[in-house]
Amino acid sequence: MKPLLLAMPGAEALAVSLADALAQSMECERGQLTLHRFPDGENCPQILPEPRARDVILVAALDHPDDKLLPLYLSACVARELGARRIVLVLPYLPYMRQDAVFQPGQGITARHFARLLSSCCDALVTVDPHLHRILSLDEVYSVDSEVVAAAPAIAEWIRQHVAAPVVVGPDSESEQWAAQVAELAGCPYTVLSKVRSGDHEVAVSLPPPQLLAGRTPVLVDDIASTARTMVAATGQLKQAGAAAPICIAVHALFAGDAYSVLQQAGVAAVVSCNTVPHASNGIDLMPALAAAAQRMLTV
Repeated sequence: MKPLLLAMPGAEALAVSLADALAQSMECERGQLTLHRFPDGENCPQILPEPRARDVILVAALDHPDDKLLPLYLSACVARELGARRIVLVLPYLPYMRQDAVFQPGQGITARHFARLLSSCCDALVTVDPHLHRILSLDEVYSVDSEVVAAAPAIAEWIRQHVAAPVVVGPDSESEQWAAQVAELAGCPYTVLSKVRSGDHEVAVSLPPPQLLAGRTPVLVDDIASTARTMVAATGQLKQAGAAAPICIAVHALFAGDAYSVLQQAGVAAVVSCNTVPHASNGIDLMPALAAAAQRMLTV
């Protein structure tokens, strides 16, 4: 039977794009997943048609994850209860991966607890560039099959098509893994700045080397744009070094609060993101790569 493709609320546009990409190589059926909310705030998922003996691809947009996690967990569990054969979660943005250490006394490594909960309700997981820093691989914390889709090839292709003489700039040391790969694929130089964070919204960034910027358009590349203060600080340092207004590219466009408008007002040339989180800045399509990964996870 055809796999059943289901979208959590808020992920309908992602599911449509994923279905279009899947249609190039396999047939699937769009099912209907609804959440009935009782007066006391509890949710009851309903899946039609029932997925008995069928593979299920469940798509969710997990920005602001605390409001979405329990409905996702319950929906996957209900799919299993209704007889689904294999459940693949497609989570283009995988939250909680930055909480990969104990930063203050009394805290825990919540990335591990989040992973244990998700692993308990599915058979496989597909995501895009999770924040792997102290945790080096999803296999360290997730007990199910997983595949990570790399955004670098699509970002590099976008740069090749839209920027004449780019230099890729990573705003901090953690971004070097993306900056280096994107620059190699785009065939251009790169540099990485250093960052000191003194609070959620207070960030200082080092000056870039002026000789590398001469005659080139800086392209700031980072995995997550949340408060955007790192990109704002990097933009200020680039302008101080005499560089052209940078293009800012984020894999995951979280943009909490006023972050997007603050970044736009910082003097950037453009803000572009991958379509892992629905946002006005989405301009780089990763659905074909996600569709291919989801299809592979169905056959593991």
